Amino acid sequence: MNKYRCHLIQFLLDEDGVTAMEYALLGALIAIVIVGAVTGVGLNVQALFLNVADQVEAVVADVM
Repeated sequence: MNKYRCHLIQFLLDEDGVTAMEYALLGALIAIVIVGAVTGVGLNVQALFLNVADQVEAVVADVM
């Protein structure tokens, strides 16, 4: 019985799993921030290219 009690106490005091969870949560948070940033930049780049395409189309229409 004493052997099991020692293992139980050692298991409860072990913090390796807690550290792994902290790293997992930190990694998930970083991934969410990256996805948000890339999505925002992607929408801005798409709007920029659509604006350039419209201006090029207007210039070509004036030349023709």
